[in-house]
Amino acid sequence: MTAAATASALDVLHDVFGYAEFRGQQAGIVDRLVSGGDAVVLMPTGGGKSLCYQIPSLVREGTGVVISPLIALMADQVAALENLGVRAAYLNSTLDFDEAQDVERRLLDGELDLLYLAPERLLLPRTMQLLERAHVSLFAIDEAHCVSQWGHDFRSDYLGLGVLAERFPAVPRIALTATATPATHAELTERLHLENAEHFVASFDRPNITYRIEPKSSARSQLLNFITTEHPGDSGIVYCLSRRGVEQVAEALAARGIPALPYHAGLPAEVRAEHQARFLREDGLVMVATIAFGMGIDKPDVRFVAHLDLPRSVEGYYQETGRAGRDGLPADAWMVYGLGDVVSQRRLIESGEGDQAHKRRAMSHLDAMLALCETVDCRRVQLLRYFDEESTPCGNCDTCLTPPATWDATVAVQKLLSTVIRLDRERGQRFGSGQVIDVLRGSDNDRSRASNHDQLSVWGVGADMSEGDWKAVIRQSLARGLLESHGDYGVLVLGPAADPVLRGEAEVSMRIDPVKRSGGSRSGAKRRGGDITLDTADSALFEALRAWRAEQAKEQSVPAYVVFPDATIYGIVEAKPRTVAELGQVSGVGLKKLDRYGPAVLEVIAAHLG
Repeated sequence: MTAAATASALDVLHDVFGYAEFRGQQAGIVDRLVSGGDAVVLMPTGGGKSLCYQIPSLVREGTGVVISPLIALMADQVAALENLGVRAAYLNSTLDFDEAQDVERRLLDGELDLLYLAPERLLLPRTMQLLERAHVSLFAIDEAHCVSQWGHDFRSDYLGLGVLAERFPAVPRIALTATATPATHAELTERLHLENAEHFVASFDRPNITYRIEPKSSARSQLLNFITTEHPGDSGIVYCLSRRGVEQVAEALAARGIPALPYHAGLPAEVRAEHQARFLREDGLVMVATIAFGMGIDKPDVRFVAHLDLPRSVEGYYQETGRAGRDGLPADAWMVYGLGDVVSQRRLIESGEGDQAHKRRAMSHLDAMLALCETVDCRRVQLLRYFDEESTPCGNCDTCLTPPATWDATVAVQKLLSTVIRLDRERGQRFGSGQVIDVLRGSDNDRSRASNHDQLSVWGVGADMSEGDWKAVIRQSLARGLLESHGDYGVLVLGPAADPVLRGEAEVSMRIDPVKRSGGSRSGAKRRGGDITLDTADSALFEALRAWRAEQAKEQSVPAYVVFPDATIYGIVEAKPRTVAELGQVSGVGLKKLDRYGPAVLEVIAAHLG
C-alpha cells in the first residue's frame, strides 16, 4: 500500500470513526484489502472486524458489498454508518419496489460507500447482473463460518458464495468470523475459494469476560440472584434450551421487576422483530432466548450472557458468550449446569436427524463442552485450546479466582458402576440416575420394593453420601465416559472408560461442588467503567449522559449505542472535556458526531460540573 493510502486509511479511522490508531492486526488487514488482495480473518467478537472492510471500502474507489445473513439487523448497521456520515444502504426483502429501485440507482451512480446484502439476495441472477454493472470495491463475507456444513450456524446459501471468485476475479474479497476451529477455518477457505488469501488469525481471548460455571440447583432462583446482586439495571442475554423455558424465565424476571422479553422461533415474526428492536434500543433490558437469537447482535454494552441449559458445543458457547462486553468493559459469561443437562443433550443427539457419523461428531462436540464444565484448571486455557490456541491461566475465571477442591472419588465411582451392573445383570433392568441413586442410598420406594432392589448386594452401599453428592458423581462420570445415558429415559450404562476403574487400575479424582458460588456481589466485580470505579459525582454524570443519549436515540429511532457506546460515554466522563476540541480527543468521537452532538454533550457536562 502506498504512503498516501496508508495516510488515507488512518485519516478515515480518525475522522470517521474517531479512533487514533488501529488495534491488533487491523492495519495489516486494511493494507491487504486496500492493495487489492484477499483475506481470511478470524477475530473475536468485539475485536473490530467491521472496520477491516469498512475502511477499505471508504479508501478504495467504488462500493464495498457486505454479505451478511442478518436481514433483521441491516437497518441498524446502516443507521450506525449513516450516523458517522458514511453513505450506506441495504437491499433485502424488507424494502418495497420503489425503495429497492432507489438503492440500485444509488449503487450504479456511485453514491454508496457500502451496500449490505443477504447471501440469498446476492445469488439471484438479477443481483449478480446489477453488481457486474456497478463499480464494486470489495466483497466482505461476514459470519463466514456459516459456510461450514458441520458447524453450529450452517446456512445453505453460503455454499454458493464461491461464485464470487469466478464472476469477480479482480475484486478483493475478505471472509470474517469470530468462531472457527482449525477444521472450520480450512473448510471456509476451500468453499469460498480463498486459497490465495492472506490469513489473519487473532487471539480468541476475550480478557474482559469472566467465565463462570456453577452447579445447577434451582436455575431460575440462581439467575434471579445473579442479576439482582451483580447486574441490576444492566443489559443481558439469558439462553434457554426450550421455548417453554424462555417464556417461563422471562415471566419470572418481569415479576421481580427486571425488564425482560422472550425471543424464540415460535413467536410471530413481528413480535420477534419488535423484541429485538427494543433490546437493541433500550438500556437495561434482558433478552431471554433460544439460540435463535444473537448472531450479529451489534450491541456493545451487553454486560452478561447467562446459560440456564448446557450449550451443544464449545463453538456455540463461545459464539453466544462473545455477545457480552463487546465494548471491552468487564462482562460475565455465567452458566448453571447439572446432571439433567448431560442426559438431555445426549438424548437430543441420539434422537436427532443425521447419520451415525453426524451423531458421533455431535457427541464429540458435547464431550468437549462437558470437559470445559468439569475442568479444575483455568477455563480460559481450556476454551482457547479448543481453538488451537495455547495460553496461561487468566486469573479472571471462576476456577482461577476460587480454585475448586478435589477428592478421591475412585471408591464412590466403583460403587456407582457396580450398582449399574447389578441392576442390569441380576434384574435385567436399566434405570436413570434417580433409581440408581435410590439403590445406592438404600432409599425405600415403590419401584425398589416391586423390583426387589433391596435384595441387591449394592443396596445402601452409598448411604454415606447425599443425593446431591451422587448426582455430582454421576454427572462427572458421564462427562468422563465412565457412564453413558441412552434413550428417552436416560438409562445409565457403563461407558468405555469404566473397566480400568472397576479393575482398580485407574483412580478417579473429581471436583467438589461448592454449596453456593453466587450470592452477594462477588469480590472484584466491576461496574461500568472497567478497572476505575466511578465516584458519586462521576456516576451522576455518566447517567445524565446516558439519559441524553436515550433521548437522541429515540428521536432518531436508532439503538442508543449508535449515538455513543458506553465505552465512549465513560471516556467522556473520565476526560470531562470543556471544549469541542477536547471532546474530539475522546476515543470514538469522530468528526461527524463531534459536529452533530458536541454542543449538546458539553451542555450536559457543564450542567453537572458547574
